Amino acid sequence: MQVSKKLVNSVPGCADDALAGLVACNPAIQLLQGHRVALRSDLENVRGRVALLSGGGSGHEPAHAGYIGKGMLTGVVAGAVFTSPAVGSILAAIKAVTQAGSAGTLLIVKNYTGDRLNFGLALEQARAEGADVRMVVVGDDSAFTTQKKAGRRGLCGTVLIHKVAGALSEAGASLEEIVHRVTAAAGAMGTLGVSLSPCSVPGSGPTFQLAQDELELGLGIHGEAGVRRMKMAPADEIVKMMLDHMSSPSNVSRVALEPGASVVLVVNNLGGLSFLELGVVAGAAVHCLEDRGIHVSRALVGAFMTALEMAGVSLTILLVDDKLLGLIDAETTAVAWPTLARVPVTGRSRVLAAPEEAPKAQEMVPAGAPASQQVRLVLERVCSTLLGLQEELNELDRAAGDGDCGSTHARAARAIQEWLNSTPLPAQPSQLLSSLAGLLLEKMGGSSGALYGLFLTAAAQPLQSHSDPAAWAAAMEAGVKAMQRYGGAAPGDRTMLDSLCAAAEELRTLQAPGTDLLLVLAKAVQSAEAAAEATKNMEAGAGRASYISSARLELPDPGAVAAAAILRAVLEGLQSQSG
Repeated sequence: MQVSKKLVNSVPGCADDALAGLVACNPAIQLLQGHRVALRSDLENVRGRVALLSGGGSGHEPAHAGYIGKGMLTGVVAGAVFTSPAVGSILAAIKAVTQAGSAGTLLIVKNYTGDRLNFGLALEQARAEGADVRMVVVGDDSAFTTQKKAGRRGLCGTVLIHKVAGALSEAGASLEEIVHRVTAAAGAMGTLGVSLSPCSVPGSGPTFQLAQDELELGLGIHGEAGVRRMKMAPADEIVKMMLDHMSSPSNVSRVALEPGASVVLVVNNLGGLSFLELGVVAGAAVHCLEDRGIHVSRALVGAFMTALEMAGVSLTILLVDDKLLGLIDAETTAVAWPTLARVPVTGRSRVLAAPEEAPKAQEMVPAGAPASQQVRLVLERVCSTLLGLQEELNELDRAAGDGDCGSTHARAARAIQEWLNSTPLPAQPSQLLSSLAGLLLEKMGGSSGALYGLFLTAAAQPLQSHSDPAAWAAAMEAGVKAMQRYGGAAPGDRTMLDSLCAAAEELRTLQAPGTDLLLVLAKAVQSAEAAAEATKNMEAGAGRASYISSARLELPDPGAVAAAAILRAVLEGLQSQSG
């Protein structure tokens, strides 16, 4: 068995270290000496109010200690990773809040056998000593369609129960009232998780195995098996399937999602899901609920109850009315509870209209006009050249980048081809370059799109009043200077600027009267190609390649090669029409 790597000091001490680390960074929380117990630092403010204690195994951070604070939990008792806490520590926590003058204690426990047993035993011992203690067991799992003897597992919905109970306690509700209200809330709630990968307890290997194209539906927060495995699918389909399962009439643990219902949605990262994926899932969940006529009153997105590094997500749905929503909105100082806007998610405008651009008067050349044909042939030659170089440029880029230089240039070429086939070309060279700049900025993407867009935008300026060879030389100079100014590179830094600067140097001779345009351009292309080839002997001074050891850069820079190839294509396009 291969043990997973973990950033811990020791396997036996990791739960203690994690809790101590949270306390070290949060002055509002303190440790109970001799126990793996965290409590509010201002226990004196609990006097006369119901104290709320929760907890369970470690590995679910920020649960449970992240929810300690005014308006949420009074304290938590942590066990080892995925292990129920010790009875003695639970009892010590009850005694601490009782001695602080609490008006009774409520234990909020997730429905797992070990947690029920240990918290239950501590409750009985505390009662035997005269403490007023009650326990609510939360089971919000909506995975199993038939009734299990053990009941529904306690999952991320428990965090919402912490919030509801905390708001009631802060408002001065009695222990009996809090038990009644949170029991009702727990019965109107469901959670379902899906995982793309297992987790691993420190010192051990993965808790289960999943094929590359599989996901696990309905698993618990300790890596327990779910209800079934299924093939990967788009996020929208997975979310719809999850909500269908949670609300199916044949599911005994269903959430009754009827049109017109108001809900609080929790999109919970199980630990290792990227925030990009979390955002995709959150959007899909909101849209799917709204398509069913469900009113999403609040949406919480983040890591609330994790399973170590499991790459997965759970959805929690809580049916709410105005009173329950007011408890969700109540203030809390708990560090892991998000700041929520107290406005509905559903029913608000989500898109701001883009500012209207002033119409640009452009003189267009008819598609059959000689000038138009000349420009089209040159641009088509550039596009075919870049498409033919796609794999070569990608291969060059793999040594020092992310291997997409050719794909990026090919994307630009296809966008230009589509543009050529759909619109007349601007008559003025400055307008032509400006239009190409806008096209590449929108369609090409990446730093290359920005650099080419910058180059063309700056190059268009000298061509506004003149379009003779001298103006084109000035345009090249302006484009290169703009790239240097904003891109931060210079000749010798192993970038596309090496090719472009070499070409610009040759093109300066066009400023002298009577020079041969094609002859000068041919020399410029040769200089650009030589400069591109020379980049393989350079140490990168800018761009992504500058982070790679120069010993690995044995091939020419792909950007410089692409720039030289574009200039060669322009030359060949003009030569083909000169004879």
